[in-house]
Amino acid sequence: MFRRQIEIIGDKQQQLSKKSVLVIGAGGLGNVVMSEIGCIGLKEIYLMDFDKIEIHNIHRQFQFNEKDIGKYKAKILADHTHRCGTKIIPIVDKFETFDKKVDLIIDCTDNFEVRKKIDKFAKENNLVWLYASVESWIGQVCLFKDKNLDIFNLNSHKVEGVMPAMVGVVGSIEAMIATKYLAGLDVQTDKLYYIDFNKELKIMSFNV
Repeated sequence: MFRRQIEIIGDKQQQLSKKSVLVIGAGGLGNVVMSEIGCIGLKEIYLMDFDKIEIHNIHRQFQFNEKDIGKYKAKILADHTHRCGTKIIPIVDKFETFDKKVDLIIDCTDNFEVRKKIDKFAKENNLVWLYASVESWIGQVCLFKDKNLDIFNLNSHKVEGVMPAMVGVVGSIEAMIATKYLAGLDVQTDKLYYIDFNKELKIMSFNV
């Protein structure tokens, strides 16, 4: 099943088959990330979100349609991305309740306060976590290990608008970083990738 991927990563595929991850958020970023890492050969994915699908979600959350309105995002997304043998466990609850062992936390939320809790949990449990955000034509991704969310120096931030295609770009970068990290390939931690598509596409990186 994973022949074309194995042509690139070789026996690292065996590492992926032993890895478990927690994806927090089944919205725009969650749709992209789950669609891509759901079929790389992981052992299991815990998918956590307590929100239900609304009509305004559908234009950027492509795994949902109008028939799904009113249903839990985590359950529908888990069902729609369960196609390659990885066990996907939807959890309709808040992050604070999670108590399973995982190798990586992937942030797909749009809530800065939740990200602070993710960062705190990761530090307390010696876990690496992957942050991503999208707003308008801008995206950010960072694989946090030693540094923390204090680099942003923000008390709170509400996303004002989101372009669907930018969600796809940022979510794919997030999924690629997650894949490389979980496979044990070379990937830098504590480096912020800043994606700017206001005019020409620019991807800049900064050590945090």
